[in-house]
Amino acid sequence: MGYYLELIALFWFLVCWVGYTWYSRNRASTRACLSNTLDMYREDWMRVMLKRENRISDASVVGNLERNGAFFASRCLLILAGIITALGYTREAMEVFATMPFSAVPTREIWELRLVVLLVVFVYAFFKFTWSMRMYNFVAVMIGSAPLPDDTKTSPAAREAFARSAGNICNLAGDAFNLGLRSYYYALAVVAWFIHPMVFIAASTLVVVVLYRREFQSDALAALRAGKVFEEPVPGKQATETTPKS
Repeated sequence: MGYYLELIALFWFLVCWVGYTWYSRNRASTRACLSNTLDMYREDWMRVMLKRENRISDASVVGNLERNGAFFASRCLLILAGIITALGYTREAMEVFATMPFSAVPTREIWELRLVVLLVVFVYAFFKFTWSMRMYNFVAVMIGSAPLPDDTKTSPAAREAFARSAGNICNLAGDAFNLGLRSYYYALAVVAWFIHPMVFIAASTLVVVVLYRREFQSDALAALRAGKVFEEPVPGKQATETTPKS
């Protein structure tokens, strides 16, 4: 029974992770959330950037965002090194864990499964953070190649297309960073697995609740939405992009 409980806990964790990722991505198309609200701000940022002759501040912001991804990616490598080391000292680690209160020591196979799952979570996070870094690098290149305000050869339509393209790349970079950051939350749930499978199930559920509240019902979202004036949809016409999605 204990073995099946371990598998059920792992299955529930995967449901929470994959299910919430799918839900949040699809829900963002119909309801206001941090993701689609920041998307609008990033596109506006690129439009304002095109009106400035001096883009040093814009490049500095992109550099700071890129460094945030680099920070978390480097921490992922350190954590991965620690997990791999722990896999090499499974028996010693289990003996230490057995001395802790409220801990149920599983079989060696289950213990190693827990470490492997934790390893996979941080490998996923590493790839997301590094991809985010690279896309912010793309944004920096686009800022460097952006047409100047006094460039008469570039039409308003071309400027708008450039702003949308740069904004979309910036949005993709932000989404990748967000997915990498979520992995740290799910990693904390996996750590709870070392206490007991039921604690793992509860922690996985709690992570989803916390992510949902922050993404769709947080004070930060309300403050960001308050900074935008949304157009009301005209009857019989398609709503503009600035129409609220809630």
